[in-house]
Amino acid sequence: MIIIPARLKSSRFENKIITDILGLPMVIRTAKQVEALDKVVIATDSQEVAELAKSYDIPSVLTSISHQSGTDRINEAANILNLDDDEIIVNVQADEPFIEPQVVQSVIDKVKTNTNNFNMVSCYKTITSELADDPNHVKVVLDDEQNAIYFSRSKIPYHRDHYEKSFYNGHLGIYGFDKKSLNKFCSLKESQLETIEKLEQLRALSNNLPVAMVKVESKSFGIDTQADLENALKIFKD
Repeated sequence: MIIIPARLKSSRFENKIITDILGLPMVIRTAKQVEALDKVVIATDSQEVAELAKSYDIPSVLTSISHQSGTDRINEAANILNLDDDEIIVNVQADEPFIEPQVVQSVIDKVKTNTNNFNMVSCYKTITSELADDPNHVKVVLDDEQNAIYFSRSKIPYHRDHYEKSFYNGHLGIYGFDKKSLNKFCSLKESQLETIEKLEQLRALSNNLPVAMVKVESKSFGIDTQADLENALKIFKD
């Protein structure tokens, strides 16, 4: 199941998830991007968003207004829906209206084959040094087994010799779990690193739990600001 966490209020871009994206509200366009892969449910704290989803025949679940992360929100929705422990659940952010279906499928496939006892999977793509300068584009450093070592808004790793053509691993905010691992993740306390970086995936690493990563090809990016929206519309309008 694909669950889209949809918090209406946003500190950087008010009501962004219902902003028009080429004729559809952002959260609806995101849902339609991935609906061919699996059942899609919108997990929201807003009756307005729930009614919007209903008008497009997309199931929704009303969740608490107090969640600090999208993953905590989808966990509540998964429990309300009484999903089985081995159900594969994918968290697709509501602000990814141009996410490619094959990216989400790559995460689903990795969850199915992941051998870690804690089954949390995400994805990354290669980005340029210039793009890595932007703190809204999260970077990830990997070990030799393609598990995450650290995520940061800072430009990591630091290239001491200042290579002219340095490339970085840009993290995409798509997460896959089995429900048992999702429940375990959400039972953990918010970590200090998570609080500092405002990156929920650091909660797992702070508790020595692996985050398996899969490399993908993608032009998509999360829309965090009005400038991001304008840039996305220029890129994807055709």
